[in-house]
Amino acid sequence: MRLDPKVAAWAIAGATAIASPIVASWEGKSNDPYTDIVGVRTVCYGETRVEMRRYTDAECLAMLNKAVAEFANQVLQCTPILANHPYQLAAATSLAYNIGVGAYCRSTVDRLFDAGDLKGACDQFARWRMAGGAVVQGLVNRRKAEAELCRTGL
Repeated sequence: MRLDPKVAAWAIAGATAIASPIVASWEGKSNDPYTDIVGVRTVCYGETRVEMRRYTDAECLAMLNKAVAEFANQVLQCTPILANHPYQLAAATSLAYNIGVGAYCRSTVDRLFDAGDLKGACDQFARWRMAGGAVVQGLVNRRKAEAELCRTGL
């Protein structure tokens, strides 16, 4: 399914506005690089794809908004049905930001969204609760919040 570029732009803007504060709240912020729970070098709001150096608050916020928009765009490429579902796109974007776009696009969440089963897709968020081979309570909590966001308007 090919999306109209204007529809995609509106969907990405809406998802970014909804998802950025949520991603920020779950990722937390460190202006200085640190090693995360699974040993990945990270900075700002969970960013792993940039130079590992100290960033200002403004740089971290700009980086977050840019990254969330990029993730929303990639999620929309996998799941075009979400163009007309801003809360579900925002929730899927938060999930993809945390697990990676590749994992998201191969997930049951994506498959159920593609099948039109929005509620079923939202219910699958809870499966993504492990890091380093163990259940992490912070991920359990995050997935619960993402699933609640996902169910908004359904």
